[in-house]
Amino acid sequence: MTSVLAIDQGTTSSRAIIYDAALNTLGVGQHPFEQHYPKPGWVEHDPEEIWQTTLRAIEDALRAAGIGGQQLAAIGITNQRETVVAWHKDSGKSFGNAIVWQDRRTSPICQQLKSQGLEPTVTEKTGLVLDPYFSASKIQWILENNTDARQAANEDKLLVGTIDSWLVWKLTAGNDHLIEASNASRTLLLNLNAVDWDDELLSIFSIPRSVLPTIVDSSGEIAEARIAPLQGVAITGVAGDQQAALFGQTCFNPGEAKCTYGTGCFLLTNVGTKPVPSNSRLLSTLAWKIGANVNYALEGSVFIGGALIQWLRDNLGIVENAAEIETLAASVADNGGVTLVPAFAGLGAPHWDAEARGTLLGITRGTTTAHIARAALEGMALQVADVIEAMRTDLSGELTTMRVDGGACVNNLLMQIQGDYSGLHIQRATNLESTALGAATLAGLGAGIWSSADALLGLWQAERTFSPSIEKEALTKVQSNWRRAIARAGAWAED
Repeated sequence: MTSVLAIDQGTTSSRAIIYDAALNTLGVGQHPFEQHYPKPGWVEHDPEEIWQTTLRAIEDALRAAGIGGQQLAAIGITNQRETVVAWHKDSGKSFGNAIVWQDRRTSPICQQLKSQGLEPTVTEKTGLVLDPYFSASKIQWILENNTDARQAANEDKLLVGTIDSWLVWKLTAGNDHLIEASNASRTLLLNLNAVDWDDELLSIFSIPRSVLPTIVDSSGEIAEARIAPLQGVAITGVAGDQQAALFGQTCFNPGEAKCTYGTGCFLLTNVGTKPVPSNSRLLSTLAWKIGANVNYALEGSVFIGGALIQWLRDNLGIVENAAEIETLAASVADNGGVTLVPAFAGLGAPHWDAEARGTLLGITRGTTTAHIARAALEGMALQVADVIEAMRTDLSGELTTMRVDGGACVNNLLMQIQGDYSGLHIQRATNLESTALGAATLAGLGAGIWSSADALLGLWQAERTFSPSIEKEALTKVQSNWRRAIARAGAWAED
């Protein structure tokens, strides 16, 4: 048995992909689920719907592959990070919807902790910044605002975790409350050097240790499925989606970088076996932990990436499908003076402005939907370029190449703009499912299908490279307009 099931639980859908030992796709299943926006700035998912769509995706993938669950060698899991679920230890019922990583309701909690001068302590221990993006303030909010959850915590019956924790709990029929190390590093509760929960951080956020899961490795013997159709199959690989993509892109050496263009855009660079503190407000995060070997990364998180294309399609209705954006944007020579800052959920790295909001500037009577479409692609690329510039500042080595994956990177115009605005050679992988590949390869390593990470290097191939071609004068003008637009978008919602 050499087939591996990769569960890829994302922000908008749950997928399952079955691979063979050569990483050929044998079967795929995918089901979307509903996004809930109960209040401005709030984003929620139904945990049970996440589980049911995951289960249906698994069944579809097995059916498409023509195999039964017992023929799988291992299960790998990758997931949307920072999203928090709280549930009852006995009943397994969740205490309300999951609070999604995009949710901004806990901004007052983070601002209060900043006013108390606690951010330097938090950053030193976790490599992160005080922002609603991360899990700890979400857990604190649940404990303060959900009476049933607080009562369960008092009775030692409350369990909380990120989506990997929820899926492992469900897959093991409630036997294992676990969290993988890279996911734990996104909670603001993990000491990055010790790779363990930190008592001072737990105290800062008023979170009892008893509600938290046990931290486990990214690859190895993690748990065993106890539900049909996967009864008895080992779970041997787990990682947060962006760390999984870094692994799936075979960025195993320091200085190797990838960017995933999904709902958001996430740039990670492998920095080796010691965390690198950032002076540019990037995140120092755990990449993966395999036994005693721990790899770290620098990360820049852009909250709105592919979600911007969805907004153009679903909210503005200027296209009927995402693929039309490239054609529309390419129909004009430039943006016509329009700049779009997609700060719909605030600004991530390196700005970290939770109160920033989306801004569209430079509109005239001559502005068309094509100009707006092009400005949207440029806004995505410029956010990533800001992260790249910050990363260059933090790292002693110069970045020259970046591997890309995710749904939006199929847009050739976007990738060329990205190369122009970042000054990097952009390598697009032949297989764009790097997140699922990372889960599969981590699981395959844990199950002994591959003897080492080096055995995976020959399985990665570039489909196309986009090289910088813009003139310096034109780039300088774009960057100047972008900085002015960022300033206008900043702190818009603070009142």
